[in-house]
Amino acid sequence: MLRLLRFLGHRLYTTWATFWFVAPFVLTYPLQWVLSQRPGWHRYLHALNRYWSKLFIRMWGMPVETVRRNPLPAGQPCVYVANHSSYIDIPLLFRTIPGWLNIMGKSSLAKVPVWGPIFERAYITVDRDNAMSRGRAMVQARRTLEAGRSVVIFPEGAISKTPGQQLEPFKDGAFQLAIATGVPIVPITMPLNHRFMPDVEGLRVRYSPLAIIMHEPVFTTGLTVADVPALKQRVYDSIASGLRPEAGGIPEPSTWRRSAPQGQPPKVTTPPASVSGQP
Repeated sequence: MLRLLRFLGHRLYTTWATFWFVAPFVLTYPLQWVLSQRPGWHRYLHALNRYWSKLFIRMWGMPVETVRRNPLPAGQPCVYVANHSSYIDIPLLFRTIPGWLNIMGKSSLAKVPVWGPIFERAYITVDRDNAMSRGRAMVQARRTLEAGRSVVIFPEGAISKTPGQQLEPFKDGAFQLAIATGVPIVPITMPLNHRFMPDVEGLRVRYSPLAIIMHEPVFTTGLTVADVPALKQRVYDSIASGLRPEAGGIPEPSTWRRSAPQGQPPKVTTPPASVSGQP
């Protein structure tokens, strides 16, 4: 009975979370589509996306711990560098980071029905397996910073294979970009997102507290390309320090059926012979 109640609770909460993610988007879609048509309107589209993110995260009902180690550098854009562990990383970043942001996301986001084309027009998409796409994305990011708009980059390049426990190796792009433009890097750790919505086949949502830690900014003034490895390691260590290994691992799928004990095959019942005597 307890297993069944837990299964029903997971289904109900997944439905609730999905409703509050989808419903506000459906209601605001015409406005989002209009605002995505002109670059001059993208600032307002991002503000709308921030309010959307704040609304559905609040309606999901779980607490969000927000930690800011030091004030953000005033009057200049930053490169925000965050770990990647879940589908809700972008909404949590939009909710937390102030100002008009640009974000670099994988090109597959542009293929999401209805929402994808809006994301592609308003933000930066990149195919990390394509050198030309990577180069174009970095040019867009540099122009964004030169225009005074901050950029968010996931230096792991993909969702971690061991979310909450260990980071994937960082790529150089975010650090080369920050040095080339002379802007600070703000490391960000999101240690619990994978507990709420992990990167698994299908949709798996679990009620779980969230946390986001904005570490002390790292300044890049005076650095050169030769400093990229040391800068990358410093930021890696900063983000890794905010992970919570005790919260690592992916939530198990929910089922109302009792699984067979480990090491024992499921019991198979042999059907009785037919009345006619045939096997």
